[in-house]
Amino acid sequence: MHPDIIALRSFYDSKLGMMAERSITMTLSALWARMPDERLVGLGYTLPFLDRFKGDAERTFAFMPAGQGAVAWPQRQANTTALVFDEELPLPDTSIDRILMIHSLEFSENPAETLNEMWRVLAPNGRLLIVVPNRRGIWARFEHTPFGSGRPYSRGQIMSALREANFTVTATKDALHFPPTSKSWLQKPVSGLERIARTCWPVFAGVLVVEAQKRLYQGVPVARRTSRRVFVPVLTPQGTARSSARNAALHKRNKNGQAQST
Repeated sequence: MHPDIIALRSFYDSKLGMMAERSITMTLSALWARMPDERLVGLGYTLPFLDRFKGDAERTFAFMPAGQGAVAWPQRQANTTALVFDEELPLPDTSIDRILMIHSLEFSENPAETLNEMWRVLAPNGRLLIVVPNRRGIWARFEHTPFGSGRPYSRGQIMSALREANFTVTATKDALHFPPTSKSWLQKPVSGLERIARTCWPVFAGVLVVEAQKRLYQGVPVARRTSRRVFVPVLTPQGTARSSARNAALHKRNKNGQAQST
């Protein structure tokens, strides 16, 4: 179940939310330094992070799942927000260059179908960047943040899901290396540990950040069949009462004709 849009916005307006945004943005910027003249879609709740990229991108859209709700974005500009189903995006095939998913995949009813839809709308060699809660991290164990809800992933699980959806993983990183404490007197010293924790215990990070590239072609092994049935279409089924009577009449007529000729 998706978290409510009001709860998400309230979290990122809090001191802890701002610290989380700063940590994740630092990791995203390391992977996507620039995207000149590219079309970008943010799926989930990506508004705090789209501000970092919309200056470079040709077009930027904020797609929000129907179960979550939506708000207008950006402020004091033409609205580029849409309320969508993550398995049926209102986009033509191969129309988007990059997709950023945050607070999205862990709440999807069918993650495989969601990833297949990302593959459909991405252009050839398009890139997908996913942020998901880390199964080993401490953030997935507390429900007072959005990262404590939904389905957390291990590094192997998210990479396997991407491979099955015909994506090639190009980079894996992590973020949120500090505990999700809400006490203000602890937040300042804890935030100073972020750089040290990135080096010392990255395995316990709060979120995983995975970049993948759309794979266009893939050879699929097909099992060789040892037997093969061949079906021949017929107009009248054999063995019916009508066909049996007709065959008996033809046999009797042929027999009488042979007797007369002798």
